[in-house]
Amino acid sequence: MTATEPSIGFVRQLLLIAALLAIPIVPFLIFGERLEARIVDALSLDLSPGTVALAVLGLLAADILLPVPSSVVITFAGRVLGFWDGAAVAWCGMTAGAMLAFGLVRVFGRPLAKRLSSDRELARTDVLASRWGVFVLVLTRPIPVLAEASVLWMGTTRLEWWRFLVAVGLSNLGIAAAYAALGNRVQLPVAIAASVALPLLSAALARWLWPGATCIERNGASRR
Repeated sequence: MTATEPSIGFVRQLLLIAALLAIPIVPFLIFGERLEARIVDALSLDLSPGTVALAVLGLLAADILLPVPSSVVITFAGRVLGFWDGAAVAWCGMTAGAMLAFGLVRVFGRPLAKRLSSDRELARTDVLASRWGVFVLVLTRPIPVLAEASVLWMGTTRLEWWRFLVAVGLSNLGIAAAYAALGNRVQLPVAIAASVALPLLSAALARWLWPGATCIERNGASRR
């Protein structure tokens, strides 16, 4: 592999993200605020704030088991519930899901972690954790797949609960506030586009900044 190949791949991923951003933004530019109002009405379905809060809480808590687009869910929560309530509900849901995953793996061990994630992602997290320690929970929290893998992997290390909660709780707070603010203060099509694009961008950056994780994982696998 040449030195330019990772950069070319990164540029391609950025172009894909730009295309995804354009999908919801272009109709909004054409039809304006009436389209946004209709989208909000369609998404809320006349549900009470309490029902929306419970739905958001449940979806985010189940993120370790289901392919939930958490950034989109939090953005929607910020739109429907407002910034403060949306961020609070999102933080509770994300933290509850992380605590559940961490606690289950502490009890049932690595076999459960491998069932909920994959050997590849756990190996990547292992490499990153060897460099960053518990801070890997903060680094990977905004990154799809690696966020869940880091929680599961840390559950196998017997990390103290208080250290886990501090790292995950603070990083979840930042993520919940950022996406809730996005949903509350930015026009909905743009906010949804950004909530889709930002996780993709973070995943692309992770692959670009940490290419050695995959290489070390392969070398380790060849020695086993």
